Amino acid sequence: MNYLYLGKRLVIAFLSLLVVSSVVFAMTMALPGSAAEIILGTQQTEQSVQQVREEMGLDRPLSERYVDFVIGVFTLDFGDSLISDQPVTEMLIPRLIRTLQLAVVAMLLSIVLAIPMGVIAAAKRDTLSDTAITNVSYVGVSLPSFVSASLLLLFFTTGPLGIFPSGGYEPLSEGFIPWVRHLALPAIALNFVVFAYVLRQTRSSMIETLESDYIRTARLKGLAERSVLARHALRNGLLPTVTVLAINFGWMMGSVVIVEEIFSYPGMGRLIVQAIAERDLPVIQAGILVPTAAFVFANLLADVVYTVLDPRIELGEK
Repeated sequence: MNYLYLGKRLVIAFLSLLVVSSVVFAMTMALPGSAAEIILGTQQTEQSVQQVREEMGLDRPLSERYVDFVIGVFTLDFGDSLISDQPVTEMLIPRLIRTLQLAVVAMLLSIVLAIPMGVIAAAKRDTLSDTAITNVSYVGVSLPSFVSASLLLLFFTTGPLGIFPSGGYEPLSEGFIPWVRHLALPAIALNFVVFAYVLRQTRSSMIETLESDYIRTARLKGLAERSVLARHALRNGLLPTVTVLAINFGWMMGSVVIVEEIFSYPGMGRLIVQAIAERDLPVIQAGILVPTAAFVFANLLADVVYTVLDPRIELGEK
């Protein structure tokens, strides 16, 4: 494993989080309205708004609040909610666990379905199977998450096919079947686009690998096609797919807001929407930064997988 390469990637990850945290702080400070005005409602006066702002610490200098914010980001201390006065971390953890469950199940669906289908399409290039699989990927790419989520909600929660609940969440401790039933439709909706991109990337990279010289040599030696695929082509052919999976995991963490709203799924997305409506700045900041950190971590994990699959890799070669 190339430890120098991984060390550089760690530094890049740290700097990425620092830059994003600064952007998030600036954007949330620029939001119109304030939590103090929302709390006071129609009873507000200039004096009462100023008093609530002082109690919340919103009257402190921006530079001081920024330093505290950045320290909090890297120590996982996002402060207290301006509305409920609860520690933000305590509010986030249960919702983050639910959102991660949703994203991981959706990602596993992509891995289990899209990669084998992409390999089959590449191995049977320009055949009926390849055409059918490619058309399936076109459908996936053309369906935004809110469309696929709405269609799934329409067809599989009512009528003769209504075997799934229309929303909500059941913890795994209440039983595996109820947990799966509540998670299935949101995970499938979140998976549609990712599935299509992973399938297309796998097919493309496998076709390129199967046309390389060392694969031709393996075939000339009389190796069976299955052996050529499994022992020689897959390792290199799936390398670009690793990056696509990492990038799309970050995309899932961002787009989960729409899916959670449609299915009334009590995860990070619904918490962020509520926090924006209430101008709850600490919750908004944490709600944006946590998916960003998940995206950075997913890319870092992809780098580790890269170095394992191809020890020759250097910074900037991907």
